[in-house]
Amino acid sequence: MSKIVGIGANVFDTLYNIPTYPTEDTKMRATASKTAGGGPVATGLVAAQKLGEETAYIGVLSDDNGGKFLKEDFEKYGVETNLIEIKSGYRSFASVLWLCADSATRTCVFDKGDLPPLVLNDAQKQAICDAELLMVDGNEMDAAVEAAKIAKANGTKVLYDCGGLYEGVERLLAYTDIMIPSEEFSLGHTGCATAEEAAKKLYEMYSPEVVVITQGKRGGIIFDGKEVVSYPIYPAKVVDSNGSGDVFHGAFAAGVVKGYDYLKCCHFSSAVSGLKCTGVGARESVPSFDTTEKYLKENGYDL
Repeated sequence: MSKIVGIGANVFDTLYNIPTYPTEDTKMRATASKTAGGGPVATGLVAAQKLGEETAYIGVLSDDNGGKFLKEDFEKYGVETNLIEIKSGYRSFASVLWLCADSATRTCVFDKGDLPPLVLNDAQKQAICDAELLMVDGNEMDAAVEAAKIAKANGTKVLYDCGGLYEGVERLLAYTDIMIPSEEFSLGHTGCATAEEAAKKLYEMYSPEVVVITQGKRGGIIFDGKEVVSYPIYPAKVVDSNGSGDVFHGAFAAGVVKGYDYLKCCHFSSAVSGLKCTGVGARESVPSFDTTEKYLKENGYDL
């Protein structure tokens, strides 16, 4: 039985390392390239698995090269794949990313493919009931909402990685226990001028247990209905920032399952995300629990 299950984007990424962004209508030689698995929930599950928690992905994949890669990539990291439906004749969700050295940023162009939407079967529903935490990211919206309802009825916490302002997000926010939006999402959805105001507004609108707003290089804030508290980023030499937010959410899920309070989860997740940025590849660069614990101690924080 997996303690953490997830429904959301699972993306076949092709990454190119480039020295600087090219001028339009020119050619540039990449310094390196590779294929990798991506997507908020999918990468979050890998992060949680690498941090010592049992995870499973619930979703639909194609039998094309991208889908085969994504399933094998899960298996490589130990994420359970028996809740995945394989469909023939469809195009996988895929993206191309430029990882720019001089600005330490990334640019992404994606194709969502044409896979049919996920429809939950009995085994998938039971896995949600049996789990301690369900991760969602706004993709597969109808299935995610149904899954969140099942989770709420069976004592499974719902963690929502709120990254995109998708149509109908309020349907999913209404069933969220752990709400982790980006600052852009929180301001856009609430119309507030500051992250602090947005955190309070989201808490008032949807009554989650906690709102955690991520603010990139500034760390972030957490609001539990009582006070707004800041959490830091931890020092890291950034090589590849792609997927750092996905890893943050997966680490947060792992922290919840480990029994950490929500502020401790913020520190833990910030450290895991920072360490991930020191290597290339959103999944393969996720550190172990022991490495993270040591890194936090070196930076003055004890788990």
